[in-house]
Amino acid sequence: MLVCVLAAAVGQEPDQSHGCAHGSCYPATGNLLVGREKNLKASSTCGMRKKEPYCIVSHLQDEKKCFDCDSRRPYHPVYNTINHRIENVITTFKPQRKKSWWQSENGKSDVFIQLDLEAEFHFTHLIMTFKTFRPAAMLIERSADFGRTWKVYRYFSHDCATTFPRVSQGLLRNINDVICESRYSDIEPSTEGEVIYRVLDPAISIEDPYSPSIQNQLKITNLRVNFTKLHTLGDNLLDPRAEIKEKYYYAIYELVVRGNCFCYGHASECAPINGIRDDIEGMVHGRCVCNHNTKGLNCEQCDDFHNDLPWRPAEGRNTNACRKCNCNGHSTMCHFDMAVYLAMGNVSGGVCDDCQHNTMGRNCEMCKPFYYQDPIKDIRDPQVCIACDCDPDGSQNGGMCDSHTDPSLGMLGGQCRCKANVEGPRCDKCKTGFFGLSADNPQGCQPCQCDHRGTVSGSSQCDPVSGDCFCKRLVTGRSCDQCLPEHWALSHDLNGCRGCECDIGGALDNHCSMESGQCRCRSHMTGRQCMQVESRYFFMALDHFLYEAELAKMGQGCTLETREHQPGRPATWTGVGFALVPEGGTLEFLISNIPYSMEYDLLIRYESQMPRDWEDVQITVIRPGPIPTSSPCGNTIPDDDRLTVSLPAGARFMVPPQAVCLERGVTYTLRFEFRRYQDANSILNGAANAVLLVDSIALMPRHSSMEMFNAGDLASNNRKQTYERYRCHEGAKSVTRPLMSDTCAKLITSMSAIINDGALSCNCDPQGSISAMCDVRGGQCHCRPNVIGRHCDQCAPGTYGFGPSGCIACSCSLEGSVTRLCDKFTGQCQCRPGAFGQRCDGCQAGHWGFPSCRPCQCNGHADACDQRTGVCINCRDSTGGDKCDRCANGYYGNPVLGKASSGQCRPCPCPDGPNSGRHFAASCYQDNRNRQIICNCNQGYTGARCEECAPGYYGNPSQPGGRCQPCQCNNNIDMSDMDACNRETGECRKCLYNTEGTNCGICKSGYFGDASRRNCRKCTCNFLGTDSSQCMEREDCVCQRASGQCQCLPNVIGLPCDHCAPNHWNLASGRGCEACGCDPNNSVTSSCNEFTGQCQCRDGFGGKTCTDCQENYWGDPRTQCRACDCDWRGIETSQCNRVTGHCVCQQGVSGVRCDQCARGFSGQFPDCKPCHQCFGDWDRIVQDLAVRTKALAERAHEIQTTGLTGAYEKAFRDLEEKLAQAQGIVNARNATAAAVATLMELIEELRYSFYTPLNSEASKELSALEREAKELNLTSEQLHRQLDILKNSNFLGAYDSIRSSYNRSCDAERRANESTTTRPSTVSQSADTRRRTERLIAAKKDDFNRKNAANKRGLGDLNTRAQGLDLKKINEKVCGSPGDAPCEESPCGGAGCRDDEGNRHCGGLNCNGAVAAADNALEGAKHAEKELNKAIGEVEGLFTKVADAKTKAEEAKGKAQAALDKATATKNKVERSNNDLRDLIKQIRDFLTQEGADPDSIEAVANHVLQLSIPASPLQIRHLADEIKERVRSLSNVDAILQQTQDDVRKAEQLLLDAKRARHSAEEVKTTAETVKQALLDAKTAQTSAEKAIARAKADIGETEARLAQVTNQKNKTEIHEAASSYTAVKEKPLSCLDAQILEGQLTDKYHEVQQRVDTKAKAVQDAKKRAESLRDEAKELLKDAQNKLRRLAELEKNYEENQRRLEGKARQLDGLEDKMKAILNDINKQIQIYNTCQ
Repeated sequence: MLVCVLAAAVGQEPDQSHGCAHGSCYPATGNLLVGREKNLKASSTCGMRKKEPYCIVSHLQDEKKCFDCDSRRPYHPVYNTINHRIENVITTFKPQRKKSWWQSENGKSDVFIQLDLEAEFHFTHLIMTFKTFRPAAMLIERSADFGRTWKVYRYFSHDCATTFPRVSQGLLRNINDVICESRYSDIEPSTEGEVIYRVLDPAISIEDPYSPSIQNQLKITNLRVNFTKLHTLGDNLLDPRAEIKEKYYYAIYELVVRGNCFCYGHASECAPINGIRDDIEGMVHGRCVCNHNTKGLNCEQCDDFHNDLPWRPAEGRNTNACRKCNCNGHSTMCHFDMAVYLAMGNVSGGVCDDCQHNTMGRNCEMCKPFYYQDPIKDIRDPQVCIACDCDPDGSQNGGMCDSHTDPSLGMLGGQCRCKANVEGPRCDKCKTGFFGLSADNPQGCQPCQCDHRGTVSGSSQCDPVSGDCFCKRLVTGRSCDQCLPEHWALSHDLNGCRGCECDIGGALDNHCSMESGQCRCRSHMTGRQCMQVESRYFFMALDHFLYEAELAKMGQGCTLETREHQPGRPATWTGVGFALVPEGGTLEFLISNIPYSMEYDLLIRYESQMPRDWEDVQITVIRPGPIPTSSPCGNTIPDDDRLTVSLPAGARFMVPPQAVCLERGVTYTLRFEFRRYQDANSILNGAANAVLLVDSIALMPRHSSMEMFNAGDLASNNRKQTYERYRCHEGAKSVTRPLMSDTCAKLITSMSAIINDGALSCNCDPQGSISAMCDVRGGQCHCRPNVIGRHCDQCAPGTYGFGPSGCIACSCSLEGSVTRLCDKFTGQCQCRPGAFGQRCDGCQAGHWGFPSCRPCQCNGHADACDQRTGVCINCRDSTGGDKCDRCANGYYGNPVLGKASSGQCRPCPCPDGPNSGRHFAASCYQDNRNRQIICNCNQGYTGARCEECAPGYYGNPSQPGGRCQPCQCNNNIDMSDMDACNRETGECRKCLYNTEGTNCGICKSGYFGDASRRNCRKCTCNFLGTDSSQCMEREDCVCQRASGQCQCLPNVIGLPCDHCAPNHWNLASGRGCEACGCDPNNSVTSSCNEFTGQCQCRDGFGGKTCTDCQENYWGDPRTQCRACDCDWRGIETSQCNRVTGHCVCQQGVSGVRCDQCARGFSGQFPDCKPCHQCFGDWDRIVQDLAVRTKALAERAHEIQTTGLTGAYEKAFRDLEEKLAQAQGIVNARNATAAAVATLMELIEELRYSFYTPLNSEASKELSALEREAKELNLTSEQLHRQLDILKNSNFLGAYDSIRSSYNRSCDAERRANESTTTRPSTVSQSADTRRRTERLIAAKKDDFNRKNAANKRGLGDLNTRAQGLDLKKINEKVCGSPGDAPCEESPCGGAGCRDDEGNRHCGGLNCNGAVAAADNALEGAKHAEKELNKAIGEVEGLFTKVADAKTKAEEAKGKAQAALDKATATKNKVERSNNDLRDLIKQIRDFLTQEGADPDSIEAVANHVLQLSIPASPLQIRHLADEIKERVRSLSNVDAILQQTQDDVRKAEQLLLDAKRARHSAEEVKTTAETVKQALLDAKTAQTSAEKAIARAKADIGETEARLAQVTNQKNKTEIHEAASSYTAVKEKPLSCLDAQILEGQLTDKYHEVQQRVDTKAKAVQDAKKRAESLRDEAKELLKDAQNKLRRLAELEKNYEENQRRLEGKARQLDGLEDKMKAILNDINKQIQIYNTCQ
């Protein structure tokens, strides 16, 4: 199998045993160069241009080593053997094949040889035989796309790493690896060296030789061999001559390229390609002779009509032949579709092309659209498909029918599918209610598109053919969905639409939008009917075309008379004044602004100065030329341009009856000739004095000449009648006109729109007007002060300086000016002789006293004085005063002229003159008596010459430039104290007001605040919560100087460290606060009472941390809690011991349940009375004896057990225990449950007594704050209203307001229109809702009536019951008086009663109502608050005492601890002595038992031991032994004694309880502390004595034991025979006379002494302990009381702070509102400035 694979891979002859019919087949391989000489080329060939020499290095045996190369002519074995072209390398198998070769040019390294094939070929291997050295480096490349892209097969190099550094040099692992090898690049052999390259290396195993990767590796269309480097001998590097290069070149004998034509396994032979000769022997042709239904140059595609499977190369036994397509005989063409192939499960992918016989589909198995399959014919029948018979307009898909019959899909072959609105077998007619069968309509027929609003019957029926609907009277359109012209708003009205009603003048015509009704407006007209003008536009008044007489061309004798406006009075003239016209005078007016050609009435305004009428005034219209007959004024004749009128004396205006016709765009001149006054003879000087004041003329449009009034239709006639009935023409004649009616305004608006083709622009002067808005009626702008004119563009008479602020009044002096008018630009008045100034109101320079001017009196020191007062101005020569009659400040002398003492003013020497830089006085004067200069020093200076700094100032004024400055001490020094600060450096020395520092700028230690404001306050640190290192004394602590924050102990918070952090308590400990430790499962919260540590427990739990049973229970809450079974008559508190359940009994009561009288009391419980006093005395004796007996019994038992030493150690341990108990008492601070319960009750009472008044006060404060908030809201609303006024006062704000109103109006109009025109609309929905409501009312009417009747009956019953209600009892309970008594007679008042001042009256003195009780409770709470404040003061004193007691107790504790340490050291010393003694005895014993001990040594030791003396005499020891023996013998019945004393022990325990109860009556704190101290000192003394006695006893016992041991060891020696005998006697008689002597004496006395002293001191310690406990409990009670009051104060402070915060919040709100108002005012001012400066 491997052989076959390799054979196929390398292109060898295929296995011919099966041929192409049974699998893949391949053509034979051969040399691809044969027959392709023209396709082989080289980049370099020698002798191509000329004959070139070359040499042979290896020709050593021949004489001739150099030859010529000439490749210009073809090679010939005889005639031209020196041709060395590339075609010479093709193998020819001729005898002299080494006579020809290819050779490159000399010395050229980069050369390539390329073979271009005409088709794809399989390339297997390459063989090259070189004539010269093989190349030092080369590479083989191939292309499979005819040279477009190239890939490298292999690199060859003598030194791969240098030549091809990036190419791998490793072994070949894969067929397609690109590597570099060096075995074919050596310099040897010098000739006939070969290079062999195989595409498929035999050493590489190939799993699938037919895989695409292998086939692609073999496939080539081009092959190229690149030579990149020559082998040289190195001489070319030394000698650059060209002759050296002649021996270095490439030369190849033979080149073999093995391969075959590439047919993908589908051909076994190849034929020549078109144009290629087929008679060349050995040529491998490139066109495959294909099998397996394939075709193509390389069999690379399937044959025609064989595309049912994808084309694939043949692989081994698998031919992968192409399969014929199945087209059912309806097609001869097909193609392969991979998507179909995959969808068919890789079975078939052929798709038929160009199906015939009206078929379609992948296999032509279906009929084409518009055809259906005949069910009785075979699919291969040419007539199997029949055409559909469906109307293409009415059927779906243009007449398509069901293509075949399929009952499961509801298909029937040939059945037509009609469109939605079509019916019939052929789908050729419309359904009922539809019309217009059309192919373009996807529904076939369209429904009748009738608008219900526009049809007569409201139905949707229409003409079945045309579809026309039946419309209402004012509706048109095929669907009745359009209004007739000049109508809009299609609706359900009877006529269907409404008229447009466009304004006759504001609209261009009467046409409007059918949807919105919007008419087509003229320029700057707005509104639906075009009846309104846009913002900044107006409609003209009838006298809009006004011409001032003072601006007309005046004839001879005419003058201008300016008239000043009177403030507060309306002007009766226009412009700046009048033209004063005499008789015979003329005025000519230039008219050039006629906007509309029509007739105008001429209005003349004047003021007659004469008593009679002007009889003859001639008016002439001067036209620029003749009037064309075709013009609007073509009918005017010359006489129409001449008018004669008379001006009545009692009138101010006159309108000639005859109008003048004027045309648009023509300039006219109106000439007025005032010819004759009526009674000129009556004038004093004749006609020359007859004058007339002419104000102005105006051209008023005559309404009768306008089409809107004279069209002749009903509407124009109505408009004319209305215009004349309301006398709209008369209102515009007078300057002071009445308010125009809306009717006239509407008509004049229309007239203005027609005349001006829209609205007129305001064109308000930006400087003279307040805003750009003007009056809509007439266009008058809103002028600034003293500004006149319609445009506000000129100053009123008597004012000047037209600008952004208006005009300024001339204010010409009546006394000094000729007239009140001034120059309108400069404001200069016309002065009378002698008057000066702009207003002619002053004297000339050097004079004063206008209008009686006189010279100034300035003593020659000034040139001018005040015009009114005569006060001199700018006095010279260092003078001052009204008349320059005194010296200026800083000078002295007498500058008055004419005085004997007069003289010049001299500088004050304080210390130097005013301009010297060292002048520190305000003034000075010369003493008349001693002629000394007295300086009045400036502030901060002192001394005779002001040469020193005053107190509170520093500096060095004596130096040049020096001055005195205030000491920078933040105003915290005494400014009168000379030493308050350093007078040279300014350093502050005596800071006041609790400040310090070089500038007195910080608070002293222990104070805080802002030193610059003198508010340094003492630190208020709580001593218990503050770190003790920060406090020198209790009231002297250090805090942060800026904030006052104290340095708190752990878990303490607050500025003064006065309360615990959350979940902590016990501030009074002085060590910081402790964690509450509340049980998380048993407590409500993790917090506890800050003073007692009591947690808030859940139900069923109690104790301080909620780990015990609840109150009045005992036991373990985790298992079971039991109720305290205590007799309430005998208990101190209801809580029993939480562990044992024992009740806490009162004094004189005992028992577990406290239900029996205690020892020392008699009687029947609970009436227990103390026994007689003698009982106490005897009981104490008995108890003392019992205690002593018990102690002796225990001591005897210990002696029996441990001996004498053990007995003393027991006493020592008892002493240590008592000392430890005393220490525990001193350290104990815990409170009892009874005290905690009492404290909690007190807290609840305090809380109840405080909350009631506080809540009421808080409510009052809240009410006050609410009232303030309401006032702020009202203020805010007023400010908003003012803001609106301010916005509307300027043109931008007004414009914004109007624009906003306009937008809202448009939106409202749109919504209103939509509510009536749209469907469904608000109106229609309202109608539907109304109908549904009526139906519901009709349906629910009876039910409602029934329920209403029942409710009325129920109300009647309730009314009856309410009438029977009596408020008497309620009145009595609330106010305390009978409810039926009148208010005047009732002392306690009642409901509705009021006192004399009008206040409600309820309750009072001796009234028992709820109000009186509440008042009494309030007074009680206030009284409790006062008492509490008083108690707080007392607590402070008690707290100080407690702190002192605590300090002394700490000292006592330290001394007791020192005594304990000393006793312990003594004990350790005694034990060390005992150990040393035992070691000595052991050493003696060892010495005596040694074998080498000689008798002399033993005798010496024995003598030494015998010399040791016992501290007690033998007699004393014997007596002590007898006493101990007797007592031991008497204690033989120890158990019986213990049984007898059991009751006494219980009584003693009861007495101990009584003693604990008696601790509440202990002595005062100081005495008790001293007693404790003395008791501890006595205990220390007793302890020292006991230690000494024990030490001596132990020493005696040690000596005795040593002596006995010595006697035992030497009993056999004769020298100590007497001692041995004594020892034997001791052993035989345990209690002999020797024993009695040893035990008697000093040891017995010491024992009794120690016992008595220990008992005495123990009792004293016990008493001290009781007193200390009593002291501790009393201190705790005081501390708790103080803490409760402090906590209450903290709560009050908290409420105060909360109210303070709320007030601050309200203040911030006020500040915020104030800031907003300021911002608004600033914005308004900015806008005003902007508008004022507009140019």
